[in-house]
Amino acid sequence: MDKVLPQSRRYSELDWLRVILIFAVFLHHIFMPFNGDGWHVMNNESSKVLDDIMVYFEQLRLQTLFFIAGAGSLLLLQKMSAKSFMISKFHRLFIPLLVGMILIVPPQNYIENIADYESLLSAYSQLMWSFDNNHLWFIEFLLIFMLLAIPFKRFLDGATGTVWLKWLERLSQSQYGLLSLGLVLVIVRGLAKYLMPDDSHHIENLSLSLFYVLFFFAGMSFIYSGQIWQTLALHRRTYLISLLISSLLFYAYYYSPDLSPYLSLTARWQIWWLVCSLVSWSGLLTMVGFASAYINRTPTWLQQTNELIYPFYILHQTVIVMLAFYIVQWQAGIMVKSLSLLVSAFIICAALCYWVIKPFNLMRYLFGLKILSKD
Repeated sequence: MDKVLPQSRRYSELDWLRVILIFAVFLHHIFMPFNGDGWHVMNNESSKVLDDIMVYFEQLRLQTLFFIAGAGSLLLLQKMSAKSFMISKFHRLFIPLLVGMILIVPPQNYIENIADYESLLSAYSQLMWSFDNNHLWFIEFLLIFMLLAIPFKRFLDGATGTVWLKWLERLSQSQYGLLSLGLVLVIVRGLAKYLMPDDSHHIENLSLSLFYVLFFFAGMSFIYSGQIWQTLALHRRTYLISLLISSLLFYAYYYSPDLSPYLSLTARWQIWWLVCSLVSWSGLLTMVGFASAYINRTPTWLQQTNELIYPFYILHQTVIVMLAFYIVQWQAGIMVKSLSLLVSAFIICAALCYWVIKPFNLMRYLFGLKILSKD
């Protein structure tokens, strides 16, 4: 079996995809006040077309980010001990999560219930100790998944793991092999949603955490074997065709007439989770396949962006919510408001990352960045 040697090259495709997908999360939250979906701050006018587009891309972003996180965890565990890995993740995930819940999230809750407080400052005394993770649930999931990465890496290193990886290698040789694993996602998600129909973003919501951890473990498994990773690029066009077909099925069902006379509510939800899972899996394989085929370099600017994208993520939703509260009150159309929110939020988040967080070791530590050497 061709095992990965992480020190032999940098996986530039992961750098690019991580930055692109986090920016896609940023864009998603930029447009949330305008899609009629009942977010923290809502515009009086909403766009159904915008909502129809956004619901599709919800199937692609976070799933692939968890896959990337799994791949990155495997590479790190090949370089350091399990103890060092755990200490690193405590400093780079738990501390920023704690800081985010105490300092970054409260303004969102204040804006959402602004009539209940005298001022933002007075609201902090009540909100900062509620430890609401809000949009930082993604970091909470990562923290738990990183702990699971240690025993899963040991599994991959063992005899049973070797059998699993050899089977995956044989499966990956077929252009439809890795695509067929999407059936596992369909079964797991459908069964989990049937048994635990919970829509919350809490780690104890197994219908969500089990779904995402499969992507995380897939990232670890695929990058463990150089042979599997190479086939992602080799079969990329097949994956793209599968994504197009899955997308057609997704929107065919999304725009289908009322099926309640023919199908129970449970059956209709099961079909929904099926088409969503197909889009998620084929989209993941397509993105990673094309990125692996065409991206082989991480320019200097991207290395810096890849570092700062983490504090950017921690800050972005709070900045968006606070700006949106005032922007939605303008007498202007959705396009003007959304573009104004996009530009202003991006400038503020980028400026805070570059001039407030990046230069100072205390701020770097609080937001999960490596400490700068004093040399």
